[in-house]
Order: sequence, then structure tokens, then C-alpha cells
Amino acid sequence: MEMKLLSTPMKIGTCEIKNRIVMPPMLMGFGQFDGKPTEKMMNYYEARAKGGTGLVMAEITRINDVTGAGAFAQLAVSHDYHIEPLREMAQRIQRHGAKFFVQLHHPGRQNVGLLVGTVPLSIKLEKLTKGGYGKLLYKITPAVGPGLLARDIVPPSVAPSKCDPAYFAAGHVRALTHKEIKKLEQQFIDGAVRVQKAGCDGVELHASHGYLLQQFLSPATNQRTDEYGGSFENRLRFLLNILRGIKETCGRDFPVIVRLTADECYDKIGQPGKGYTLKDGVEIAKALEANGADAIDVSSAGYDAFNYWLEPVTFDLGWRKYMAKAIKDAVSIPVLAANLIRTAEQAEKQLEDGIQDFVSMGRPHIADPNLAGKMLAGKPLKRCICCLNCIESMEANAFIGGHGECSVNPFVGHEGETLRKNGDGRPVVVIGSGPAGLCAAEILADRGFAVTVLEKSDKLGGQINLAAAPPKKDKTAWFIEDAVTACKEKGVIFRLNTEATTAMIKEMAPVAVILAAGSTPIKPHFEGTYDEEKVLTFEDVLTGKVTLKDQKVAVIGSGMTGLETAHTLTKNGCKVTVVEMADEIAPGTWMQHKDDILPKLKAAGTTFRVGEKLCRIEGDYILTENVRTKQRFADEFDAVVLALGSRRAHALYQPLINAGFIVKAVGDSEKVGRIADATKSAYLAARDLLA
Repeated sequence: MEMKLLSTPMKIGTCEIKNRIVMPPMLMGFGQFDGKPTEKMMNYYEARAKGGTGLVMAEITRINDVTGAGAFAQLAVSHDYHIEPLREMAQRIQRHGAKFFVQLHHPGRQNVGLLVGTVPLSIKLEKLTKGGYGKLLYKITPAVGPGLLARDIVPPSVAPSKCDPAYFAAGHVRALTHKEIKKLEQQFIDGAVRVQKAGCDGVELHASHGYLLQQFLSPATNQRTDEYGGSFENRLRFLLNILRGIKETCGRDFPVIVRLTADECYDKIGQPGKGYTLKDGVEIAKALEANGADAIDVSSAGYDAFNYWLEPVTFDLGWRKYMAKAIKDAVSIPVLAANLIRTAEQAEKQLEDGIQDFVSMGRPHIADPNLAGKMLAGKPLKRCICCLNCIESMEANAFIGGHGECSVNPFVGHEGETLRKNGDGRPVVVIGSGPAGLCAAEILADRGFAVTVLEKSDKLGGQINLAAAPPKKDKTAWFIEDAVTACKEKGVIFRLNTEATTAMIKEMAPVAVILAAGSTPIKPHFEGTYDEEKVLTFEDVLTGKVTLKDQKVAVIGSGMTGLETAHTLTKNGCKVTVVEMADEIAPGTWMQHKDDILPKLKAAGTTFRVGEKLCRIEGDYILTENVRTKQRFADEFDAVVLALGSRRAHALYQPLINAGFIVKAVGDSEKVGRIADATKSAYLAARDLLA
């Protein structure tokens, strides 16, 4: 398919973009307290520009240090000292033919109380201690921070009105004063001036995803009674004052994009009538155009409806394109939109259908820095599998001084590093073709080794095949397709139906062995007399080895594997009870995954029992015990499915060491974890092997 529109230049205001591919703003945590770009940040963005992207937009960039910090390690344009460092970043992106816009942002009520008022102090202390403060802060914050937030011993975040904090935020919220609003308007304008002085090509105002600018637009968060609240016109006043101010100060030719939530999507989480809908979003877009906006970047929802702007794997590609289409039909300026686009063909089709003018691809740019060039050349991509590890890892690492990571691209944050190409055709054997094995094989092939992958089954992919088996999880299997394609292009040899042995490895005489044999489900024997065939593991169900239909089934364990196994069973008409030893379902699981699957399980009539453990199986009955009261319960089930985790497949490690081989265990063979853990360990091992 010819990418005719995708490769065609188009202007945003007076700024011509060389193609229609946009890398939208995404916070990854590569910054520092003072808001200046770090070398790691510039390497990350430059890699995407070098990869062929037409428009690169910087992450959320603060314009206010006191109430407006979205993270300890983010970009800022709150002071004049940010101009020159930003200029260097802009030049590094622009030298590859990409245009560079900066997104101006304030979190409002979606802030974390720990950040309110602390950034100015952190900047001073970091400078005084020459970096020692940051190390101490990142050491104590994970231990102290949650307790302070739970007890609400943090400063309040700000919003148009006093209201509840957003879902996934913390602390309490106070209303901005009229004076503060006026000051913030000027700070947004001043931030745009600094962006222009730094030689950047434009700015984007972040009036989406539930942040402050959108909070003023929404009747759910704006109940002010002055000129900034109440009527539709008043709720637009804050954003329009900023927009007009930037145009008046920076000139009509300096482009301004507004990222707009077209629909707050409260109806999709069972709260119809709250906030504003697409009809209102269209009217807001028309008002933005009338007041000088050069383009609308269409998005949706906010933190309260998190999954409707940052979708989990189960969402359909392009599901929200109707929102972009509605706004494009109402305005004459260019429309940018994401719409969960994952292929060049999908992108071109949405342009052809008049859905939008530019294709925003956020997470796909994390997964593949060469995305744009590959799309335009018709080459295979490393596709984003929508696993949400990027945001989960970014949030988890933000308070320990780390950054976001990617399950399919372990090179994120390492863009400035160079692999040592010293393989010289020497043989390396990889045992196992799961995510760790495929990742290690590709990197070692890149380094010039002759790689052979041994897979004991008749199918490549290992544990990924299980992860892709539950309903609507098929995008997960893209990992296998893309990794195998890349490996074959680089000369990796695959041998299926081949169970590795020490003797076999000796015959192959490799210079090193990567053990990526994966893991096996934990299946303990329980007290009682029962038919072993009625006690299954999640693997039995997800591989289709055993099919249970219209039966009463107990699933033991409520991690995501247990919940997805339960979902698979409900699709087969089974009546499922999930038994969890902890006091909550799926403890430690990223909230978006729970928000996605729990409503589906509840709708299917799934029963959840927490604080109970399975202690005995007797015939068709199971006996569970409340972990606190020790009270026991007997229930009849047709089958029991265990989702109690897995243990690493590590048996070959010591024999291979004893045989004199250099062996690196990776993925589950090193430590049982998720896809991201597997690829990260494989990257580190393959990068450093014989280096």
C-alpha cells in the first residue's frame, strides 16, 4: 500500500511538517529537578527525529514550579535559564528535518501532593549538595511518600474549584484564587515566549487528559461563580486568554496547537451526565479555531476515565476515531489524533477517510524509534503491544530517580549507547524462544554473532503465547511476530521441536549460551483425596490443553494471570469463583489492568473471595480457610484451576557451567517476571556478553 498521504508535507500555521507522522508528548522521566534537558533526554528525542518523524513534541513541560510540577524529572520553561538548554535540544531534533513543538502543562488537581511547593526547594538543595540531595530524596521517598499521602500530610494541589482529587492522584484539592489564575495565564504565555526564543517551532497547550486547562473547561471540576466559571463561555476563558496572549506576544506566525479532550467519557465508566461530551468538545474546538489556534490535537478523557485515553491491550484499534472525525468536520484547521494507530496501513486509511490530517503515535514511538521511516518505506515495525509498561514503569521509577521503560524496546533510555560489534561470526546458542530468548537473539545477531535458537515446542514465543490467549489479548502476540521477523532478517536460525541437552550444546560448541527456557506453573499437592485431572493450572486452560465448558470452576489466585484465566473460562460459559489469599483482588497490579478486566468478570457473574486460602481438596469439594479468622468453608466445584505463579526453568544452568560454557540466564530462567523484565534482562546480558 502506497503511503501517499502519510508522506505528504502539510502546514500547521506557517510551519511545514515534512510528513504526517507525529510523536505526541509523553513523560518518560529523563529530566532533572531544574527542568533542563539531560543528555539522556536529548538522545531519546533525537533518536525519534532521526528515525524520520515529521513532528516531535516534547513531554509535559511545566510553566510553574510551585503548583505546576508534574514530576521531579520533567522539562520546564518556567525561567529564562531554560532557554539555552532547550535551544540545544531543539537543534538536535531539527537537524534531522523534524519540527519541534513543546507542550505547556499544569497538572491541576491531578498532581501528587508531594510535588506541590517542593520543586523550588529541590532545585536549590540539589545545587548546594552537588547531586547528593537527589540521591537521598529518591532513597527515602518510596518509604516515606505513601504514608504522607495516605495521611494527607502534603500540600493541596490546585484546581478551578475545590473538588475531590482525581483518580490515581493523591492528597486534597483547593480552589485557585483569582490572582493565581491571572498569574498562571501569564506564566503560560511567558513559557511560550521562552520556547520561541529557544528556536523551537511551536507550542502545544495541554487541555486534555484531565489536567488544569481541561479542568477549567469541565463543569465536573469548574464550579466557579466568577468570570472563569459557570457558563460555557466563562469556562473557556482561562484557555482562550492564554491562547490569545501567546498569539499577541509571540506573533500570529508562531504556531499554537491545543490538545483537547473531545469527550470526558464519564458515561463509559458508568457516570453519564458528568463533565462534558463530544457535542461540547466540538463547540470548544470551534471556539479555539476562532481565537487563533493553528491545529487541534484530539484526545479524550482524563485520569477519572484513564483507560479511555491510554488504552490497555483489549481496546480495538481506531476505536475513538469518531471523535477526531467530528472535530475535523467542524473546523478548517488541521486535526491531529492518536486513535490507537499501530500500522502504516491503518494510518494511511484514516487520512484517506478524512478522519484527521496528522497521525499521532505515542507509545509506538517508544517501541520503535525508527517508526516513521519504516512506515514510509513499507518496512516491518516493532509494534507497541499496549501492555502499559511504559506508564507503569515511569510512575514506579519516578520516585526512585528512574525512567519509563518499554516491553518490546529495552533500548529506551540507552539511545546514547553503542553495541559492541565483536561477534565475528562466532556461534552462540539461545535456549528458548520466549521474549527473553528472542530479544537476546536479535541483539547478539546485531553484534555479529551467529545465533541459533533452540525451542523444545513446535511453536515460537514461549510464555507470550499464554499472555496472548485470553479474550482480546491478541495484540500481545505481535511481540513474537515482530521479534521473529527481525531475528530472521539478521540471520538467526530457529530449531523447533528441539529440547536442549548438555550433550547437544557440546556438539554445537558455542562460545556462550543464553538460557531463556522460561518457567513452569506452580502446582502444589493439596491435602485430601481427589482426581488430579480436576486440578489444572492456568497453562492447561490458556493453551487449550484442557477445555472447560459450562462448569463450576474455582480459580485459585487473582493476579492478572488468574483473572485472565477466569475471563477465558467465563467466555466458555463457566461459573467462576476467584479465591485470593490477600485482602484485595490482584494486589500490586497496575490499576488500569484491573479497571479493564474486573467489570467484565463481574458482568459475567464471577464471584470474588478475598482473604481466603485453599487448604484441602476432597472429591468435588474444596476447603478454604479465612487467613484471619481461621474459619473454613466447603464448596463444590467441577474443576479447580491454579494460578499461583510460576517457577523458573533453570535445570540446565549448572550442568552447562560444569561443562565449561559461559552461560547467562535471562527472563524467567533468571527470575520469573513479566515481558518487560524478560527483555530487560536479555538486553543487559546480550549487550555485555563477551564485550
